[in-house]
Amino acid sequence: MTLTPTLVLASGSPRRDQLLSAAGFVFEIVPPELEETALPGEAPAQMAVRLASEKAREVAARVEPDRLVLGVDTVVAVGDRMLGKPVDHQDAAQMLMQLSGRTHTVYSGFAIVGFGDDETGVDETRVTMRIITPAEAAAYSATGEPLDKAGAYAIQGGADRFITAVDGSRSNVMGLPLEVVGPLLAARGITPRPSAGDTAGDIDP
Repeated sequence: MTLTPTLVLASGSPRRDQLLSAAGFVFEIVPPELEETALPGEAPAQMAVRLASEKAREVAARVEPDRLVLGVDTVVAVGDRMLGKPVDHQDAAQMLMQLSGRTHTVYSGFAIVGFGDDETGVDETRVTMRIITPAEAAAYSATGEPLDKAGAYAIQGGADRFITAVDGSRSNVMGLPLEVVGPLLAARGITPRPSAGDTAGDIDP
């Protein structure tokens, strides 16, 4: 009899934890231990996939061999300019002003590692924001919500009022493209609980 593998999420992100749980998956959490830095000349999508793969492989080396490890990395980019997590409130407000009145792209790279058959990929969503005033950016930054998020905003939180259009997956913007990753996990024997529904839009900030 073939045993169902145990899923491990290689992430310390509360949003990914909540998204995967809300989708009905049962899993363990093991945060990766590595530096997340861009390589010279690296494109946003390439960085997202590379870091997702590095996270998954680093965790896979530390867990039992019967674990299937999911690594994810999300990058926010305006053109080829990447916006990481802000260092403080002022940095967050400045990032929001860079996104103001523009369309940017959110890339989530993912890697599924285990049983000698690794799989990687990337999903992308284009997000358009209305013009944000400096006062609005400062007020939102002051809430603290943007400080641990790439691009300095949470689509599922207070920044939703700034967003005028989303072309692609909203869960991808939150940090985990469930529409893509879910079927890939199912193909590996990792399926959500039968009672689980699509509740990605109900995740708390």
